[in-house]
Amino acid sequence: MRPILMKGHERPLTFLKYNREGDLLFSCAKDHNPTVWFADNGERLGTYRGHNGAVWSCDISRDSATLITASADQTVKLWDVKTGTLLYTFNFDSPAKSVDFAVGDKLAVITTDPFMGLPSAIHIKQIARDPDNLLILKGPQGRINRAVWGPLNRTIISAGEDAVVRIWDSETGKLLKESDKEDGHKKPITSLAKSVDGSHFLTGSLDKSAKLWDTRTLKLIKTYVTERPVNAVAMSPLLDHVVLGGGQDASAVTTTDHRAGKFEAKFYDKILTEEIGGVKGHFGPINALAFNPDGKSFSSGGEDGYVRLHHFDPDYFNIKI
Repeated sequence: MRPILMKGHERPLTFLKYNREGDLLFSCAKDHNPTVWFADNGERLGTYRGHNGAVWSCDISRDSATLITASADQTVKLWDVKTGTLLYTFNFDSPAKSVDFAVGDKLAVITTDPFMGLPSAIHIKQIARDPDNLLILKGPQGRINRAVWGPLNRTIISAGEDAVVRIWDSETGKLLKESDKEDGHKKPITSLAKSVDGSHFLTGSLDKSAKLWDTRTLKLIKTYVTERPVNAVAMSPLLDHVVLGGGQDASAVTTTDHRAGKFEAKFYDKILTEEIGGVKGHFGPINALAFNPDGKSFSSGGEDGYVRLHHFDPDYFNIKI
């Protein structure tokens, strides 16, 4: 499994997302320029220029026509994927962190950071026709690192620095459920990934673990323990595998030895929670992970500014524990 090294970003990667067909990969980084690549050979197609701050996350509409990006420059922007044209800008009073299209792409959920005395917030915006604000949810302490839509767009799942996973009613904004103190993470939650069918989701945390939750009941299903803080999580759409990526805080990296590419994406058996292997290569913590929707390849984005694209060997599909 020789990775394809994709060099286009000048700063650390923050987020990776495939389109639904899995032929395009979108990458976000701290260098202000979201980039789109061919997902099979890693060729760079183009960049979306217009942000002037780190871009924290993105999402792509079902028809691959529209890209939405959230940035530290206090805006969320909508782009035409093919031409790179900026279609619309949502302005906020604080940095925008997470963004996720609803099923149908008519709504988006956006989180904004605490800033200058403002609390963090979850915004539900109308994208279709005239972009509009529908609802703002507040309550969580600290940054909300990720908020995504639950099944049928009825709920919003959020997680962040206060280590609590919350489920909100997307119509009324009412808080429906919070993760249990005993079962939950002990340190900030950095990442959240949904299963393909939306029935469960995975959270990664600086407490060196990832947890699998039931979307409806918010019951803890599994915990995956690792020896490094987890910055990114992904779930295979094909096999019962979860992938965790991480490393120390960026501030601590300089004090550790630089054995070539010792930062690895670790694969775990989803059911048995046992580690089944790792893919090394990055020269800094892994900040982003994504599986191709066909489950036959995955990509990782690092603090080192590289995206590494891995197409699995045939024997990967026959791993037995």
